Amino acid sequence: MAVTVETLEKLERKITLSLPLSAIQSEVETRLKRVARTVKMDGFRPGKVPMNVVAQRYGYSLQYEVLNDKVGEAFAQAVSEAKLRVAGQPRITEKEGAPEGEAQFDAVFEVLPEVKIEDLSTAEVDKLTAEVDDAAIDKTIDILRKQRRTFAQRAQDEAAADGDRVTVDFEGKIDGETFAGGKAEDFQFLVGEGQMLKEFEDAVRGMKTGESKTFPLAFPEDYHGKDVAGKTADFLVTLKKIEAANLPEVNEALAKSLGIADGTVDGLRADIKKNLEREVKFRLQARNKQAVMDALVAKAELDLPNASVQAEVARLLEGARAELKQRGIKDADKAEIPEDVFRPQAERRVRLGLVVAELVRANELHATPEQLKAHVEELAASYEKPEEVVRWYFGDRQRLAEVEAVVVENNVTDFVLGKAKVNDKSVSFDELMGQA
Repeated sequence: MAVTVETLEKLERKITLSLPLSAIQSEVETRLKRVARTVKMDGFRPGKVPMNVVAQRYGYSLQYEVLNDKVGEAFAQAVSEAKLRVAGQPRITEKEGAPEGEAQFDAVFEVLPEVKIEDLSTAEVDKLTAEVDDAAIDKTIDILRKQRRTFAQRAQDEAAADGDRVTVDFEGKIDGETFAGGKAEDFQFLVGEGQMLKEFEDAVRGMKTGESKTFPLAFPEDYHGKDVAGKTADFLVTLKKIEAANLPEVNEALAKSLGIADGTVDGLRADIKKNLEREVKFRLQARNKQAVMDALVAKAELDLPNASVQAEVARLLEGARAELKQRGIKDADKAEIPEDVFRPQAERRVRLGLVVAELVRANELHATPEQLKAHVEELAASYEKPEEVVRWYFGDRQRLAEVEAVVVENNVTDFVLGKAKVNDKSVSFDELMGQA
């Protein structure tokens, strides 16, 4: 096989593939004979159909199939011999004017770029740290108590306060007209927990059973209900029932109800601390990994293969349509979504993937079996039966590959932090958990 490799521009290459027609025809005949042994046609017994009839029926499709296979094999062999790393699928076209007895094809494709990474000691990264303190444990216990609270009706003369569950009738009007979703009866919500817009909660807070109140409510510009977003409605609300919340005491009974082995408050706090520390560790890893990846991309120089970017755009586009379909949007698979919306994200993903791959290759940062096992066990530790979760991960190659990708990224993060100028930055537990 004669192979010619041309550089077109930047990452684009062209290979001319030459195939002997005799080899193609020989393979077509072999496959025709194979088909003839089992093919069924009216008027013939199985395996007794004349070869010329089989060739007439299946010859063209088999020739197309053989040609594709042979070109694919020739392309794979050519890029292997030329030691080229191909990005995406080649564009293959038949070449005219081939020598007698041969078929020639031009394969145009892109190769993976050379990745140049600057001296990482000149990179600067903010590394976050956080601690699980008593306040974080107390807040978690309060959440657990609220999940198990009971309610008792307040006296007629008592006013609604934060934490109470209220039952109301309400009707909202814009320009004197009731709008969709603006009216309800026997509607329940918890005061002070953000279940309603602030103006609504402020109006109900302090009201007593049987009272009614009219008040204006300005819907935010970004309100999910597009018909009322940015508009002001007049609401009439009537308070029908107020129920005060009763939270369970923090005692042995609560600890036992939460499955604490020794049934003590100290055991409960220790268990909560262990779970919070695990969550804090994962969140810190994610935030610090993002900071490292940003620094890494800034220190890398490379050309992006268009084929890889376009493939990533297609994946993002498919994901967007799937999300629309999940939301119940009609004809989501036909939705017109501009590809350019996803291009910056796609380019960053491709760039980051190539840079990380180069760093892993050059510095042997691959995930070891021991690291995989340790990470899976850590993920499984928060479940009731961790050994089953471990088996679940190791029982599926795709799931394990996802874990491997995370471990490799962690290795890259640790490697870069070991080289770069690191600024340690302490953040509060609430800020890390998005509660600040």
